[in-house]
Amino acid sequence: MHADPKQLERPPWSALTTTHSDFALGNDLARRYQPDIAPMAAIREVSDTCLRAMAALMSPGEVVGLFDAEAVSVGGKLVAIAHKTVEQMVNEQGRAAPFCEEYVNLTPADVPEMMRLTELTKPGPFSPRTIELGSYIGIRCGGKLVAMAGERMRFDGFTEISAVCTHPDHCRRGRASLLVSALMRNIISRGETPFLHIYSDNARAAALYKKLGFTHRRSITVTILKRVG
Repeated sequence: MHADPKQLERPPWSALTTTHSDFALGNDLARRYQPDIAPMAAIREVSDTCLRAMAALMSPGEVVGLFDAEAVSVGGKLVAIAHKTVEQMVNEQGRAAPFCEEYVNLTPADVPEMMRLTELTKPGPFSPRTIELGSYIGIRCGGKLVAMAGERMRFDGFTEISAVCTHPDHCRRGRASLLVSALMRNIISRGETPFLHIYSDNARAAALYKKLGFTHRRSITVTILKRVG
């Protein structure tokens, strides 16, 4: 099946209406991941009707992130507490560098340690059940998890690489590159295209991913919504 790049315009909507529909809450107006899986959400279109549908999926005080080309204006029971710009990068080369270091497949038993690593390094949202979305791998040193990466949003022809992080005491040893390369190989072997998102001010990550064959596709605004009523 030919992958339609338009699916990359709003990845959460593409994932939640297809491959990840089992993890979704909502309907054809608004969808979100179950709260303990991920905070990403999506609406069919930017309209009062769809935003009201999103508010209905949230409890007072809850927060979700909407991906769109521009900041989303809201009202009523929803307030925008932040707008964050991320850069979407895609690897369309169809090949990955050889992986030369052993890694471990992470399981639900590893989640407490994964949570501690992501809380320390802040690669982006990681929740107790995020691991259910795809394959997560890591590198251990002295029995301690020191680096990890995994698959998050997925839809026809595309899989997102996410939660790429390394413990500060183990940085600059190429471990992130090795893990991303391993995930790329697995994704490409399935006939899919790897993509990812990085914060716009993360020049170091951008340089790393360019070396691995990723190219910048577009900027995306993530509107962080909170239900207040």
